[in-house]
Amino acid sequence: MAARLLALLLGMSVILTAHAELQPPDEIQVASEVWEGHTNADGPGMAWDILREVFEPVGVRLHVQSVPYTRAVGLVQRGSADAWVGSYRDEIDEGVLYPRWHYDGERVSALGLRGKPAPTLESLGELHLVWKRGYEYQRYLPNVRHYREVRQHSDILGMLDQGHADFHIDSHSELELLLANVARRGRYQLVELTWLPLYIGFADNVRGRALAELFDQRMALLVKAGTLRPIFARWQQPYPFD
Repeated sequence: MAARLLALLLGMSVILTAHAELQPPDEIQVASEVWEGHTNADGPGMAWDILREVFEPVGVRLHVQSVPYTRAVGLVQRGSADAWVGSYRDEIDEGVLYPRWHYDGERVSALGLRGKPAPTLESLGELHLVWKRGYEYQRYLPNVRHYREVRQHSDILGMLDQGHADFHIDSHSELELLLANVARRGRYQLVELTWLPLYIGFADNVRGRALAELFDQRMALLVKAGTLRPIFARWQQPYPFD
């Protein structure tokens, strides 16, 4: 009898401990590269508005940190941040976990000199491509064989002009911003290739698992209720859940 009671108490202790471990903390530290209108350094941005709507009504305060993309990933892998913004699904293999729900999506496009044949997903293998370091487009675009990574967008147009690359790959909005201050914009063409969902990458630890579980629970409720739709409308972005 005593042995059975002890086993029952130990079992209950394990269950209660596991339940306590999965309770989300009262704040979430999120790192991100600065993308204008999405994750602005001074706080506003569509992604920040979405995450506030997900977490803050249930008592989890959002704290943001603006760092380069690869550093944001590294902070999460080391447990120095709880999550980072703007990942493609399973982009990173170690030290992170992905929720079931995406929070947004983006058009992926190619920028190149006008006059070159417009690229397609089928023709990418014949082209020399370039993109920003850490973006891992070779995982998500078919047939890619020749590519380079650069640290700064400022290097891109020079590479295209000098023939060191055929096309630069990035989100359509980022490419539009890159061209915004170019005097000879007509020299370039911008071609949409595909659409990819965007995810929050969470740290693979107790805090990260609890926050990822809460994120999925909240996203299911918010999407069903249509609560996020006004956020996308306010930032003039397409709604990715229809």
